[in-house]
Amino acid sequence: MKKRNKIHKNVKKFIFVPVIMSLAMCLLTIAISFPTISDALSIGDMFLSDKQVDYSKSFENIFVPTTNNSDTINASDVEFPSVDKQFGELKIANRDVSAKLFFGDGKVPLRNGAGVYAGSFIPGYGKTILVAGHNNTYFNGLKNVKKGDIVKIGTSYGNYEYKITDTKIYNADNKKAYDLSRNEENLILYTCYPFDMLGITEKRFFVYAEKLSGPKIVGLYE
Repeated sequence: MKKRNKIHKNVKKFIFVPVIMSLAMCLLTIAISFPTISDALSIGDMFLSDKQVDYSKSFENIFVPTTNNSDTINASDVEFPSVDKQFGELKIANRDVSAKLFFGDGKVPLRNGAGVYAGSFIPGYGKTILVAGHNNTYFNGLKNVKKGDIVKIGTSYGNYEYKITDTKIYNADNKKAYDLSRNEENLILYTCYPFDMLGITEKRFFVYAEKLSGPKIVGLYE
């Protein structure tokens, strides 16, 4: 009986314990690696999958082209877009930049066009408009822009033009790349850099532009 117990203990010691430890290490490795694995699968799905989610059917379009050329427009006449709604279009002539313009910069906007960061402003508010787009799709043409080029934004309440004044490259986490507290209307477009690179990059390419024309929204605080 004692011999049998000793054999049983040895089996547990030399077989079961190593197996359990190996399983525990495998689970720990998977847990630690999950974010990386998840990112890799997500990127792979975005660029390689034949069964991508069709985000084009997941948004509402409130953009209706207008010929309004007035200097001002009352805030009560402006439908402020909610997240993932298309409220305009953005174009840079002869630079291969033409995109639907959305409010928000999540999956739906960036799969279908360009998106205004929800912490910034829409055209006409006299503040900073921060717009994102993918470097290998709708904003790939930003690599062709030059100082003096005109960015045109059409909305349902007015048409806007911005003149490009500068371009710069910053690290993705550099908050000095934009100023959301400016009290002058300005437009900032940005995308991942280098251009044509797939996946997440460490740098961003910024395009800066100043407002030339377009109605100012008045009566905001009345």
